[in-house]
Amino acid sequence: MTTRTLTMLVAMGAAMSALASGGGDDDRDRRRDPVADRIYVEECGSCHVAYPPALLSRASWKAVVGRLATHFGVDASLEPAMGAEINAYLQARASLRDTVDGDGRTALRITETAWFRHEHRPGEHGLYRGVFEQASVGSPAKCDACHRGAAGGRYGEGEIRLP
Repeated sequence: MTTRTLTMLVAMGAAMSALASGGGDDDRDRRRDPVADRIYVEECGSCHVAYPPALLSRASWKAVVGRLATHFGVDASLEPAMGAEINAYLQARASLRDTVDGDGRTALRITETAWFRHEHRPGEHGLYRGVFEQASVGSPAKCDACHRGAAGGRYGEGEIRLP
């Protein structure tokens, strides 16, 4: 067996292994780790999907948790101990990359990140202009409107069902 043949066989085996394990899904990474903190799920998930912590950086989560009294127009204040526990959970599982908005500032919304804008642009994964304005969606922050497994941390392409 030649070196070239052996190299091709190894490459084919690696590619088949990656596809079998979901490696063909271009967003298979820590972002989809299931949310495991009960307090976070109860407190934050009572109003919206308890977003996977790795969707924002430590700086972003610190800014979000630090502004709960004016959380996107709602007073989402927590008891100090509960806020500290949620913040510790988010900080421990936050993205290792900075998450910034289009102007280079610390992102306060997942929808402001370059990753989100890339993955949710028209034409990507079947998305079309106006999908977020559909009554059944309402906002790009309502992940579970299209990602049927969002509550369980499943955001893969196979979980997407557009309205």
